[in-house]
Amino acid sequence: MKLHELNIDAKQSKRRRGRGISAGLGKTAGRGTKGQNSRTGGGVKIGFEGGQTKFSMRLPKKRGFTAKNPTLYQVVSTAQLAKLSKTTLNKEDFVVAGMARKNEKIKLLFASTPEKKYTISVDAASRTAIDAIEKAGGKVILPEKKPVVKKKAKKVSEEKPSTTK
Repeated sequence: MKLHELNIDAKQSKRRRGRGISAGLGKTAGRGTKGQNSRTGGGVKIGFEGGQTKFSMRLPKKRGFTAKNPTLYQVVSTAQLAKLSKTTLNKEDFVVAGMARKNEKIKLLFASTPEKKYTISVDAASRTAIDAIEKAGGKVILPEKKPVVKKKAKKVSEEKPSTTK
């Protein structure tokens, strides 16, 4: 007999349940006794939380909502700047150096005062990091924040009716 002559079935036959106590899974067929899950068609709907209001219903329905885990920044410290050979740095330089992931926001934090003059362009920076780089003669470039324009409520004119006769 050779390996290619073997007749091997890859599939294992399905365990037949509820065919008597000698079959191994007879009588209750592994469902236990009584209760919702022992019955045919029993069980709960997807998302059911035992009477607690389900998660999909607890979420806000209108006008969007703020995420519980907002997008976080990739952190680069001022101490890590010494590892880089360039003095003019932008997002791509941090990605190439392996300090941040591509298409992620980068935030500069203070760890130590840098030795060189750096010109750094990042999405955010702490006040102490900006002060440390400016103290060393460098510059931090942050994107301009768009001003939030609030709509003014329309004033309802309250004119008094003329009482002239």
